[in-house]
Amino acid sequence: MFEKDLSLISLFDIYGAMLSEQKQKMFELYYGDDLSLSEIADEMDISRQGVRENLKKCEEQLSEFEEKLGFLKKTTQIRAAIETLKDIKTDDGEKKRMDSVIESLSSIV
Repeated sequence: MFEKDLSLISLFDIYGAMLSEQKQKMFELYYGDDLSLSEIADEMDISRQGVRENLKKCEEQLSEFEEKLGFLKKTTQIRAAIETLKDIKTDDGEKKRMDSVIESLSSIV
């Protein structure tokens, strides 16, 4: 059976636009709308095996994009750094500077 790897949703959020429109639609139907392979095949007028192969290629491409570009890893690291900064206790003068840095970092991710 074809198991869903839900961690791919985060990769799709970052890299999905780099996939073909057909692959984007299949991914969204499978992971977002929770349709079965057969339901997607009917909707897109291709074979169930074709859907499965395309989804597998999507997963491979998304993983390859992350391996080469690392945006998810970097985003995760920035979010962790933001949380660490929020926990640091400072005096009032430094608090405003710290809040400004946290706000700047938060706008990036």
